[in-house]
Amino acid sequence: MREARVYSEIVPFDAPVSELLERRPKGIILSGGPESVYAQWAPTLDPGIYEAGVPILGICYGAQLLTRQLGGMVERTGRPEYGRTPLTRIGSSPLFCDWPAQQSVDVWMSHADSITEVPPGFVATATTAESPVAALDDTERHIHGVQFHPEVLHTARGQELLERFLFDVCGARPSWTHTNIIESSVEALRAQVGGARVLCALSGGVDSAVAAALVHRAVGAQLTCVFVDTGLMRAGEGEQVEETFRSQFHVDLVHVKATDRFFGILTGLTDPEEKRKAIGETFIRVFEEVARDAEDARFLVQGTLYPDIIESGTGDAATIKSHHNVGGLPQDMSFELVEPLRLLFKDEVRAVGEELGLPEEIVWRQPFPGPGLAVRIVGEVTPERVRILRAADAIVLEEVRRAGLYRELWQSFAVLPAVRSVGVMGDGRTYAYPIVIRAVTSDDAMTADWARLPYELLERLSTRIINEVDGVNRVALDVTSKPPGTIEWE
Repeated sequence: MREARVYSEIVPFDAPVSELLERRPKGIILSGGPESVYAQWAPTLDPGIYEAGVPILGICYGAQLLTRQLGGMVERTGRPEYGRTPLTRIGSSPLFCDWPAQQSVDVWMSHADSITEVPPGFVATATTAESPVAALDDTERHIHGVQFHPEVLHTARGQELLERFLFDVCGARPSWTHTNIIESSVEALRAQVGGARVLCALSGGVDSAVAAALVHRAVGAQLTCVFVDTGLMRAGEGEQVEETFRSQFHVDLVHVKATDRFFGILTGLTDPEEKRKAIGETFIRVFEEVARDAEDARFLVQGTLYPDIIESGTGDAATIKSHHNVGGLPQDMSFELVEPLRLLFKDEVRAVGEELGLPEEIVWRQPFPGPGLAVRIVGEVTPERVRILRAADAIVLEEVRRAGLYRELWQSFAVLPAVRSVGVMGDGRTYAYPIVIRAVTSDDAMTADWARLPYELLERLSTRIINEVDGVNRVALDVTSKPPGTIEWE
């Protein structure tokens, strides 16, 4: 919705209909979700929402829920659909008015239940091989549903469909811009912080850099940025952060070197949730120590994004993985959090960064997880494994840049599973680690497709990693999309 420059808000499914109508919405979208509509704990809606006269679009779970509540049929057919799926339009619809009839268009599916019978007053308008009702419409009541996900990059013409709903069905206007985001964020930050000192957790990545720039615009010299060198960063990252933010931007920067401390708390941990939470708590303790030397700063800025909130399972969302800056935060921390990007997706953050005047090399840097290489080592984190992974990862990034693919890929990196395999090198037996190459395309990290890297690039990567990184004798390629996988391995 926001990419179409239409202001939108996310509200819980159990918000009273009266409260929603008081806000005079142009339309209501029922999102996807992880449950079956028949589950005992499944979210449901007040049926009055369908009689309110406000246009409704149900997506995936939302389409199944409106189907069931209005008298249609949803069933577990035993034929789920995940990933890219050909869809065929079989009827007229304001959502599909420019889509070719009887010709397939690729859409992105992620469901186990299927709509098998439309409610009274509805007609099926699209189908797939496994979903007899992939889209349905009641044009008189302006209620529509699609089984697929038009909001993800990998659905062809998905944004066009959403804009048809916004502009043709709802009558919305494209009046919301990234300038509005900056102005409202600066105003909210000044109101929250007042004249107090503020610390910013600065990693050098896109999110924390944009958050720092926003807060600096709001409070200026009240801001101190803290870079914690965990020993889990990519090659040369600490030096780059120092040069960029201290020398170029003249930010008040505190550089905390804490490699031994982080390796210590990770000793013996193999579960990814435990690793993330241990790292998150240790970050907070370091910031608390810095705060005591920074005029007792009580506000902590984080580059938390909306996908972090969703994947960490807050409220009624399912926990996919606890992000160190959300689910990994300790309950007894002394800071009040400042999260100016909390309701934004990565593509919006990049646009805000450009609007703020941040340099291209920061705004378009590939995402890097807050816990660093710790969540790209599947198993216990040790100095030796970090050394191996850091060297392999540097080769991946170097070769991807050399191939001119860095901006085309959402992320490209190396993963080290803590297993060993037998190999032959120099006519001798080896027993060493594998490296897995992970490269994906995406628009907002909520979904991703594995990148079709050229064979010549893969050959260079394999040859260089095995020849140059001591302790590696095998290179593999991850060809899993999200869903069903996640972008990071942990």
